[in-house]
Amino acid sequence: MDSVNLEVLRQAVVWSEAGIPVTLATVVRTWGSSPRPEGALLAIAGDGRLVGSVSGGCIEDDLLDRLRAERPTVPEHVTYGITAEQTRRFGLPCGGKLELVLEPVGPGNRLAETLAAIERGEMVARSLDLATGAVDLLGDVPDAAVVFDGRTLVSAFGPRWRMLIIGAGQLSRYLAEFALALDYQVTISEPREEYRDSWTVPGATITTEMPDDAVIAMRPDRRTVIIGATHDPKLDDLALIDALKTNAFYIGAIGSRANSERRRERLKLFDLSDADVDRLHGPVGLAMGARTPPEIALAILADITARRNGVVLAAAAERIPTSTEACPTLA
Repeated sequence: MDSVNLEVLRQAVVWSEAGIPVTLATVVRTWGSSPRPEGALLAIAGDGRLVGSVSGGCIEDDLLDRLRAERPTVPEHVTYGITAEQTRRFGLPCGGKLELVLEPVGPGNRLAETLAAIERGEMVARSLDLATGAVDLLGDVPDAAVVFDGRTLVSAFGPRWRMLIIGAGQLSRYLAEFALALDYQVTISEPREEYRDSWTVPGATITTEMPDDAVIAMRPDRRTVIIGATHDPKLDDLALIDALKTNAFYIGAIGSRANSERRRERLKLFDLSDADVDRLHGPVGLAMGARTPPEIALAILADITARRNGVVLAAAAERIPTSTEACPTLA
């Protein structure tokens, strides 16, 4: 989960354990343009303090007024942006519509257990019954951030999104910087001393482990991205062989279409099925004519972000190459 939602959960637990009334607001549906995605959290303390966000500010102000007037005793389902006047009042762009569940955090809220599971690196689903306020923790975690049917809200939580980059070259530097800005935990696997010595990206962890060992140590899950970025099959392929056996969300590698096809044939020699190999994004990134290392890094993060949001655009592997193409991703 992103660091904003994690901070919301932490603060809600602190307030609740201190005996301070807390209302937890969860974005459960959006239509049109919405400032925050489904699953975004806002915690409002009884004294008016708040942490997190569900909009650009106007809805938060309205929620504060609502809770000052009357705090709910059971969960409530509320909607903003039904009318044109509401859209103007609350600053929802392009006719947007936002649905929230307001949950009074009472005994048996299980937020501390949820937070503990996240901090152990586990994924967990928290189920809220709107009729009674009863909370349960589920073993079956949905792919979506929230699943809401009007009666039950199931929220999926897990550790922050992680990215493992193979190689500490110039492309990796931009890829790591962009990923850090998008709130990924970034690890670089670089066994080559000459590349490690010139690595200068604060916030990213660099390891000397061989790429296959780095993949195994990371224990990839549905919130993990793995990118082979060395152009050296002895390193990239080592990581990919183990990565493609996991349920990592996105696995990619730089290289031309011809080199990517040769890589796929090599990978099939290592106890990987056609279905396993088909999960590989290569050439990696969106088809946006990227040439320079920062452009290529942007194309890679753009493709990952689109797929995280359920949008599949033309990737590098599907694009029509041009005679002027000179992108290192394709080399």
